[in-house]
Amino acid sequence: MKNRRRKRKSYTIVVGCGRLGANLANTLSDIGENVVVIDKNSGAFRKLSPSFGGITVTGDASEMAVLNNAEIGKATAVISVTNSDNTNIMVAQLAKEMFNIKQVIARLYDPERECVYREFGIETICPAVLSMKEIDKLLTTIDLGALETEGETV
Repeated sequence: MKNRRRKRKSYTIVVGCGRLGANLANTLSDIGENVVVIDKNSGAFRKLSPSFGGITVTGDASEMAVLNNAEIGKATAVISVTNSDNTNIMVAQLAKEMFNIKQVIARLYDPERECVYREFGIETICPAVLSMKEIDKLLTTIDLGALETEGETV
């Protein structure tokens, strides 16, 4: 019999069960990942699909007891996507510094705070920056000269 090394199954914690968090958790669950979703409001879990196969934890993810209840020590990734930059950075810092989670991602509303996240080695997703990049791409594909008509400009 060959000695095989067992591959550790990934375990992701998603903090925040709004539209983004619920969609992310549903997608991860659908592809067979182990997922725990944490939200302060138990009613937020209604956004999860009926086929969601993960675990839900009601509580404030910036509290150690809640993170321990979610078994953060076993997590391979933590993704914090609440509607609060302060909560997202606190959760991300705890995951990175206290629990040595290698893959930590936080949603960031205020792009000026990105340097704080970068100092701690935390990946960020910023809706404002992503939107700006997409708008810029759209604008560069528009031929403004073609929109001009005789004597009129756009």
